[in-house]
Amino acid sequence: MAVSKGLGSSAKPIFEHNESVLGAGVLLMLPALLGQGLMRTKEVYEIPKNHYYGLESIIMTLAFMALGRIKNPEQLKQCKPGEIGRIIGLDRIPETKCLRDKLKLITRQQNAQTLNNLLINDWYENNRDDGNFLYIDGHQRIYYGYEANLPAKFISRQKLCLSATTENWVNDATSMPVMKVMGELSEKLQTAIEHTIIPQMLQTNLLKIIDLDNPPNSPQCTFIFDREVYDTSFFQTLWQSYRISVITYRKNVKDLWDEDDFKEKKVKLLNESINMLVCEKKITLAGHEYREIRKLNSNTHQTSMVTTHPTITTDEVAGRMFSRWSQENFFKYLIADYDFDKMIEFGVETIDPSKQVVNPEYRSIQNKIKKLKEKKGRVQSKFYPLLENVIDGNLDKIPPITVRQAEYKDQIDEYEAEEEKLKILIKDIPPKITLDQMQDGIRFNRLKTESKIFMNVIKMICYRAESAVGNLKSPYLNRAEEEKRMFVKQVINNNADLIPDYKNNTLTVVLHSLSAPRYNIAAQKLCDIITQTEAIFPDTNLRMIFKTSAITICEE
Repeated sequence: MAVSKGLGSSAKPIFEHNESVLGAGVLLMLPALLGQGLMRTKEVYEIPKNHYYGLESIIMTLAFMALGRIKNPEQLKQCKPGEIGRIIGLDRIPETKCLRDKLKLITRQQNAQTLNNLLINDWYENNRDDGNFLYIDGHQRIYYGYEANLPAKFISRQKLCLSATTENWVNDATSMPVMKVMGELSEKLQTAIEHTIIPQMLQTNLLKIIDLDNPPNSPQCTFIFDREVYDTSFFQTLWQSYRISVITYRKNVKDLWDEDDFKEKKVKLLNESINMLVCEKKITLAGHEYREIRKLNSNTHQTSMVTTHPTITTDEVAGRMFSRWSQENFFKYLIADYDFDKMIEFGVETIDPSKQVVNPEYRSIQNKIKKLKEKKGRVQSKFYPLLENVIDGNLDKIPPITVRQAEYKDQIDEYEAEEEKLKILIKDIPPKITLDQMQDGIRFNRLKTESKIFMNVIKMICYRAESAVGNLKSPYLNRAEEEKRMFVKQVINNNADLIPDYKNNTLTVVLHSLSAPRYNIAAQKLCDIITQTEAIFPDTNLRMIFKTSAITICEE
């Protein structure tokens, strides 16, 4: 009542004894969420104290929604607000409109990148090795609305050109997400690396400014990407300016190496090892020396890779390059489970009017010329064989062939005349223009980005926490790699009892039985491990204790 009148302060979490709270198993993820820096949000964001829902409650709600696969605030209408409210220590969670208002309040502070940088420093402060190798790739987020005017991009998974925005993701050596930067128009990945990703990395402990007069001999980190960024001059710029080495596939390979040069080596791909036939040689590209590594496939095809890393072994180059698919699997998992392509906030933003884009009129005429050439080529493919038939055929067949030849020749002449007109027209049209030179109805803009970046940072924390919990229980399951994420999702969606003890300042979470005895055994081991972290529930002094209600008779 006081808060509704602009008085009082945010509600504090208060727990009561509750049994079988729906989805309370998600609380087993809380220590991992805190370990991944969920509450670092308090250092960069704030919500006025006279709001009923404080920052901690809102952040935990968003994190538990992501882990519980509640993919947007509108889906809260189908949930039981009181049940989820008990998980965060309140009478209910915020309704859809209230939660969206709080999201707007948070994102208006424009601190999502600052939060991401703080988390990066935490994640790699004591585990720098995972940040030595970084996978970089772009992800296209399709836009189906009508409010924004976005450039068309080729969507490989749809095999179509559609309106979309580009998100460039950076993942570490274990495929954990590190950062995400938004593209404004149709920037190439190379441009994003040079002008967005590297500047943001320089704000963290992943990358430092080097002394160009006395540069180090070893690389600060290694970028791994596909052929989209293949540019030898760009590779040299990365090495000379930042001491960043690269591993990528080589383009335009025409020669074949002698198969006898390939030796079988054991190559580590993430958590497994396989045997590969590989070979390494020195090559010179654009006046610079590179290391080229090739893998011989069973069909005698040779997959070529190049690197500027001076010391990494041949088998490790192959292992790092082929492990790049872990990033693609990360995209697939987040699309399926976290729906990270979902639009968070409606609305558009303007882009710097001085940015250059391809002139739509120029592109339209170019496309017309291309289509005319295709049509002309199809007619020519019918016309020229007729010439050969005239020369080699019988005299009785010459007249009808000549008539058909004349028809094809008229079509070719017509296409060539039209093509010539378009070529004259296109000479007076500039290939590129600035955004302010575009007409109002078609001028490019962009979707609101801050809310999307903020929610993606929350989902990064959740994914990393989910992975950490899955890795903790891996030793206790025979098929850990196949079942760990399924096990974690089962725990998250399971019911649990909440037993607070304010005398001893504890909050006991008792997880109900899972679907199989082996999962109950793993859950008991997990509870013992995370209880030892002595995690404190945010905004309280309650130490969390985790137990299971299942009786485990044996551990075979």
